[in-house]
Amino acid sequence: MNILCKLLLALSLFISVSASAVEAPAKRIVALSPHSVEMLYAIGAGDSIVATTEYADFPEAALDIPRIGGYHGVQIERILELNPDLVVVWASGNKAEDITRIKELGFKVFDSNPDTLEAVADELESLGELTGHQAQAKQVADDYRVKLAKLRSDNFAKAEVKVFYQLWSTPLMTVAKNSWIQQIISVCHGDNVFVDSASDYPHVSLETILLKLPEVILQSQDEGNIIGVDWSQWAEIPAVKNQHIYQLNADLLHRAAPRALLGVEALCDALDKAR
Repeated sequence: MNILCKLLLALSLFISVSASAVEAPAKRIVALSPHSVEMLYAIGAGDSIVATTEYADFPEAALDIPRIGGYHGVQIERILELNPDLVVVWASGNKAEDITRIKELGFKVFDSNPDTLEAVADELESLGELTGHQAQAKQVADDYRVKLAKLRSDNFAKAEVKVFYQLWSTPLMTVAKNSWIQQIISVCHGDNVFVDSASDYPHVSLETILLKLPEVILQSQDEGNIIGVDWSQWAEIPAVKNQHIYQLNADLLHRAAPRALLGVEALCDALDKAR
């Protein structure tokens, strides 16, 4: 065998090995969180989702995806039946033992758990790589980054407004420095009156809120949260006196997905009214 033949043979073997090493894009995806479902649809991979969990309700097409669990746990046997080539888990929202079991069964796993606003764009691109939708994912991620940067710029020099974010009413809960909501409040140049609490989602008392004197009270639109506290009894609170109590869409504020920027805009608009 001459040298040329040997080189051609070596090249063909290299190409063959390289091609086999490249993993095929995921075509059957189990997405175990509402935010990952939103991301997959945003990058054009929504049709590949074969199962998801409770509360995955956006876009409308997501309502037709079979449900195999929720915060209470995941039906592992259904994952076995569906035999996906990718399981997108959520470390903060799925049970640790479920994630461990899915990995033990040999399924390819990606943990979608963005903990910063900027990380949403990074996750979009990672999911694009896994699903073969790199171009659309990059476009969506780039658009997201540009809009987030503009929101930061537009609100940076505004006067601070003292904010109480009512995460829930009974018990009365709020958010602090390491929470997802605090990042949004910071973009809008709000002054969270409980930012330095010992825990990220502290329980607080009405007496403490009276001492903090927030200028704005923000609540999710959940009826149970809204009716849980009758703020009209506390007219000495500036937010109550000046009627700066606003209800916002929890899905936009609490989900780490591209629509989070709509939540940022809504929260910033509420603070602007108080300004």
